[in-house]
Amino acid sequence: MDAAPEAKRNSFPSMNFEAEILTTPHDNSELYTTIPSMRSLTAEEYVEAFKTFLDHSTEHQCMDEFNKEQLPNIMSGLGHGKSTINVLGVGSGTGEQDLKMIRILQAVHPGVLIDNEIVEPNPQHVAAYKELVNQAPDLQNVSFIWHQLTSSEYEQQVKEKGTHKKFDFIHMIQMLYRVEDIPNTIKFFHSCLDLHGKLLIIILSDSSGWASLWKKYRDCLPSTDSGHYITSSGITDVLKRLGVEYRVYEFPSGWDITECFVEGDAVGGLMMDFLTGTKDFLGTAPPALRQRLREALCQPECSSTKDGRIIFSNNLSMIVVES
Repeated sequence: MDAAPEAKRNSFPSMNFEAEILTTPHDNSELYTTIPSMRSLTAEEYVEAFKTFLDHSTEHQCMDEFNKEQLPNIMSGLGHGKSTINVLGVGSGTGEQDLKMIRILQAVHPGVLIDNEIVEPNPQHVAAYKELVNQAPDLQNVSFIWHQLTSSEYEQQVKEKGTHKKFDFIHMIQMLYRVEDIPNTIKFFHSCLDLHGKLLIIILSDSSGWASLWKKYRDCLPSTDSGHYITSSGITDVLKRLGVEYRVYEFPSGWDITECFVEGDAVGGLMMDFLTGTKDFLGTAPPALRQRLREALCQPECSSTKDGRIIFSNNLSMIVVES
């Protein structure tokens, strides 16, 4: 290192966010104190952190409200008398939400065959989804095809084959944060809709704490967080440019992050890993960064307090796009 002996330097040279701190030693030899490397979550670590998020948030309950209040009416216009309705789930995860929507589709269109295709890159999620289907006795009229691919890999495969299967219903639930090119991803999957088809995009609302965190306190998040910071207005801007018709439904949701503020709490640690996309954030981040992020999370535009608990706003936007 080329620093002078009297210098004190913090350097964050790469996406690994490895901090090297050079301090002045008591003798004249150089002394290095290295903070352990910060790194992004692996697929397996993400699954574990995400489960902690789901266990302490009302995300799925919020989606259930949408399914109950709006989805039957949205689905009633699908298929237009066809004997088979084609469904595509993009980034479907472990399948719980997919199967809830499939059952609503069955109720709205009794006796109709449902051809359900799934694009999901995480092998653990695919295995869990298949197990869920195996345990379900009420899916006789539904066929399942899994593509263990990212959305961009699926797009590439479709374009290479030159055959463009059309779908009556496509859903992209909480997954656009991880795609490389959001506008072109939306454009491609919209092009996969059949006549009278609908595309459902579920994304964080502009009114969520995430939106405030990403816009106002971005400096509190480490560079190991590799996702896109996008909320509903970013999606509707894309849809406006595409010139397509859409409707937005807003639903409130909360995430109890109280444990994030309890030193040494394992659940709180996993929550912070999910929030930052970083493995062992509390153990590897510089103390000043940890402090700044915790302070940001407590701001009124991010969280509220209820019965002594800290509830982070996780409000969702359900965007229904016409073909």
